[in-house]
Amino acid sequence: MPAASPIPADPLVSRAPPPAPEARRFEGADLLLTAPVFFLYHLGVVFLSVRNGCDPVTDLLLSVLDRSLAAYLGLTLGLGLVLALGVRLFRLGGTLNGRRVALRLGEATLYAVVMAVAARAVAAPLLGPREKLGPFAAVVSSMGAGFYEEVAFRVILFGLGAYLIGRWTKGVRRVLLEVGWALVAAFGFSAVHYVGSLGDSFALGSFVFRVVCGLVLTAIYRFRGFAAAVWTHAIYDVGVMV
Repeated sequence: MPAASPIPADPLVSRAPPPAPEARRFEGADLLLTAPVFFLYHLGVVFLSVRNGCDPVTDLLLSVLDRSLAAYLGLTLGLGLVLALGVRLFRLGGTLNGRRVALRLGEATLYAVVMAVAARAVAAPLLGPREKLGPFAAVVSSMGAGFYEEVAFRVILFGLGAYLIGRWTKGVRRVLLEVGWALVAAFGFSAVHYVGSLGDSFALGSFVFRVVCGLVLTAIYRFRGFAAAVWTHAIYDVGVMV
């Protein structure tokens, strides 16, 4: 008796769809895409009298290096070289190329322009008078806010919470909890702008506006990744500060 041949798959019978891909948050290419923001800030901030409130690195390095500016700048440039070599050796950049970089930066610029237009149209009177910075200080400060505030509030605060929520629950409950945690992260992001000697005077309107900005940046991070959030934040700050 001949062996039964396998029944060919019916092309008309639909197969179960593959699971939806997880929202992208961080990948190796983000190291390269955000490196200019990181190094512009760290090479420039030592020439300013202020630091970003979420920056734990600059003063620590200066203390370790006995406040030597030359040593600090040399170490910062050395870190850039190590990063470039590491990305190349371990191929952390993935399929990163010029076209992809241009598309990502163009996307972030679009988000930033929309946010800046909204800020000027809706919230400029609410944010109050801002100390006028020169172009150099404004750009450096914007780079620091774009990098370190995204690390603090999107990667660490929101990202860690979202990761734990994903481990503990699934489905609609996971979505609802993630949205709730995004609100918590956005409230924290807004609140930090009123802390310290350089913080703004509290006003409900400006607080709510910054909460909305925090939610927008969280959505960008959640669905478009860390690099898109960093560049959006940095370009937005340049647009409103310069």
